[in-house]
This record gives sequence, structure tokens and C-alpha cells, in this order.
Amino acid sequence: MKDENKTKKQLINELTELRRNTNEKKKTNEEKKEIEKGYNKLRLIFEETVDALSSVLGQRDPFTQNHQRIVTKLACTIAGYMNLPDDTMEGLRLASLLHDIGKIGVPTEILSKPGRLTDAEYRIVKTHVQIAYDILKKIDFPWPIAHIVLQHHERLNGSGYPQGLKGNEILLEAKILAVADVIEAMSSHRPYRPAPGLNKALAEIKKNKGVLYEPEVVDTCLELFNKRKISFEEFQTKSVASMGSNFES
Repeated sequence: MKDENKTKKQLINELTELRRNTNEKKKTNEEKKEIEKGYNKLRLIFEETVDALSSVLGQRDPFTQNHQRIVTKLACTIAGYMNLPDDTMEGLRLASLLHDIGKIGVPTEILSKPGRLTDAEYRIVKTHVQIAYDILKKIDFPWPIAHIVLQHHERLNGSGYPQGLKGNEILLEAKILAVADVIEAMSSHRPYRPAPGLNKALAEIKKNKGVLYEPEVVDTCLELFNKRKISFEEFQTKSVASMGSNFES
């Protein structure tokens, strides 16, 4: 921890490893406290960074900020039922909270336009993922936050954007985020249109399972709503703050 030239990623990885091996190495209580203190301090820095960026977007576009919060809750729940590692869950959570930060560069009149966008307007909207990537790549997160956000509109068959990635070229976290994003977007009201509804959203991901959306992610999402009878309203009320790496589904 004395090497000031180490990147945040190297530091948090070392702290995580030390934390994991604390009991095995029989460290003293003082050493344990120092490790935990350093780990929590870095976590707090990342949390504050994410909160600050999200607040900037919220002041300009509160609907998008609320969308990000609900998507985060759903994405974390899906990941929890998929039994993903805590560290992966934490990266997904932070990426989800920032996945539309790039819309800060899209004119408000386009984001809130009633009715269908023109081709030119849609091209402008699609730039939000690249704008987000350009913002987030400058932050030394220990997770691939910028790439998860960049890829959340990619689709399995290569029809997505911005890079037209296919299948395993797309990060799993981005695939989870993509499904959560579609469910929230189709289930929630917008100022410019009524909500198509949860049933249509579930039908969309089921219809395009294996074509646009990752099968395991789709199956998990369908199970949440159809078998476990979780309501969409629960995701509108759960606290994002409670969904850290220790989130339990």
C-alpha cells in the first residue's frame, strides 16, 4: 500500500486477496483492521464517483436516472439467481447505475420526443454508448465498467450497436444489462408514451432468446417473474444501496 505508483486496480486486487487470506495467514487484529479500512476506503471512492456521475445526469434527465436505478435492481437480481461471483456482481451493479450516462450528450428534445424518431435522431441517440465509454474509460475501475456500458446494446446475432459484436464477443455483464434494460424500458411509462407493459416485455425477450438475448439470462429473468412471482413493482421500490456485492436474491 506504500507504493504510490500502483494503480487503483492493482491496489484493490491486492487488498481483496489479503482480505480473502486473512484467516489463513492468521493476521493480527490490527492488520485485519488496516486491510478492511483500506478496502472500504477504495470502495467508498468508487461509490462516490458513481453517485456523482449519476446525479449529474439526474439533474438534466430524472427519468433516465430512475430508469438506471430500476435496471440496476433487476440486473443484480438476475445475476444473483445466476450465482455469479460477488466481484462480478459489484462490477455489474456499478455499470448498471451508469449505463445511460452518455445520454447527457444527447439533446433533451430528442430524448423526450413523442412518437417515432427520425433516422437521423436515432443515430444521435445511439451515440450515447460511445459517449458513456469515453467518460468512463478515464476512471480506473477494477471492473470493466466502460466496456460493459459500451456493449449493453450489442445483440447475440450482431445486429446491435455500436460495434456489431456477436455471441461470446459480448461480456456476460453486458448481456444481463441488455435484458434488464429492455424489461424496464417496455414496462415503464415515459412522458412521450404509455408503457407497453411487462407481459410484452417478457414476450420480447422470450421470442428473441438465443437470437438477440443470452438464453441463460432470459431463462433466469422469465423464472423471476413467471415462477417466483416477483412483481415489477418490487424493482421500483427496492433500495439500490442494499444491492452491493453481498446482495441476496
